[in-house]
Amino acid sequence: MADITVTGLPAQGDDSAHPRAGLVPWALSSAAMLFVLIAPALWNGFPLIFPDTGGYLTRPLEGTLDLGRSALYGLFLVVGIPFAFWPTVLVQAALTAWLIVLSLRALGYGGRPWLAFAIVVLLSVTTSLPWLAGQLLPDIWFPAAVLGLYLLAFRAERLATWERGVLIGVIAFASTSHMAAAGLCVGLLAALWLLARFSPLELPRLRLSLAAVAVATGVLLCPVSNWAITGTFAFTPGGSSFLFGRLVEDGIVARYLEDRCPDPALRLCAYKADIPDDADDWLWDPNSPFRKLDGWEGIGDEERDIILATLVRYPLLHLTAAIGDIFDQLTSFQTEISLDDNLPTIGAIAEWTPQLSPQLMAARQQNGRIDVDSLNLVHVPVAALAMIGLVGALVFRRRLKLPPDLKALVLVVLMSLVVNAAICAICSHPVDRYQSRLAPLALFALSLLAVEAWRRSRVEPRLGASGNLS
Repeated sequence: MADITVTGLPAQGDDSAHPRAGLVPWALSSAAMLFVLIAPALWNGFPLIFPDTGGYLTRPLEGTLDLGRSALYGLFLVVGIPFAFWPTVLVQAALTAWLIVLSLRALGYGGRPWLAFAIVVLLSVTTSLPWLAGQLLPDIWFPAAVLGLYLLAFRAERLATWERGVLIGVIAFASTSHMAAAGLCVGLLAALWLLARFSPLELPRLRLSLAAVAVATGVLLCPVSNWAITGTFAFTPGGSSFLFGRLVEDGIVARYLEDRCPDPALRLCAYKADIPDDADDWLWDPNSPFRKLDGWEGIGDEERDIILATLVRYPLLHLTAAIGDIFDQLTSFQTEISLDDNLPTIGAIAEWTPQLSPQLMAARQQNGRIDVDSLNLVHVPVAALAMIGLVGALVFRRRLKLPPDLKALVLVVLMSLVVNAAICAICSHPVDRYQSRLAPLALFALSLLAVEAWRRSRVEPRLGASGNLS
């Protein structure tokens, strides 16, 4: 007999209510999920690239660190070179499918391979998920880390020892692959710690020990992996330069230079008239003052001094700009597929793996045959409605009779969206891609709410007729 809750329904999270499917259905659905998740890359004819891809790829090949580019993720790319990077996207897709299946099982919806497949299809058609999984970029590891933290914090007792170990590895790798992912994991862990002390939401018991181990391992692995791959024991450089770029975009740097220059102590005074009004132009335009002054290695100390000085001089301006940027980031989540600015990656592949250049250049992406606008006609409203739906579900949780574990998932997804927006908007600047990489989590959580509602619609009439369930 299935366990019965006080509501008279089978205990949410009890797999005994769901018979397990055989090996053949799982094998077929797993293959189908993998195919769906790499379908955009297959259709493209080559794994999807981004301007940043080349920066990651060349880190282990050159043995150097560079602005915001993880050497460990670069090594992950290098391993896939003999097979044109297809192992990279296959691993990312397989990890994504596994996390979805594991979450379903941990929440009591396991043993249903075609339910898992249906959810993967839904996410693949209506969100950025397969475009992230098929891209040579660490973005797919952001939602993977969030799901991993949720499972370790709230459902660890339902996981096998090896599953907990893999989740710790996923979170650690994600944290090392991008400093924003490390910030997201640390921020989400801190939010969960606070939640454990002040939550009135009647959540399940929160266990943070394994989650904390995973995040701490990831933070430690950042400098350790850089040392092992490049010989330099340091975090991935450039954090202050990304923040400085945001202050450039918000006009704070221009105001400071207007107030201080001429000043022989400030090298930027000589370039006051050339300061751009866009963070990307500051960081990546070869003619920007940042590049003329030798980048983060040449101007990094002055950037940090100006950041601190402006915080003292213009605290209210900093506060209002940060709040506005966070709001912009929360509401900016279009799927981004780079079509016409991939020269850094094209050049890196031509230099280091010239045998792959013909395949790369023949891909649809390099020939303008991907219609990103059409994708966003679907992705943007779906993501917005999913986020609004999660907020509504949390507000009306009692009326909806949300099980504690689903409440916890909804809350973790919403917190991850806010924490990510704050970190990316403050430490860098608002960019659609930064938020779109977490948008699939919102629809995933909402789809599980729909599954739970469907389960109740089937069980409650039977309970009403018999008064019991056997």
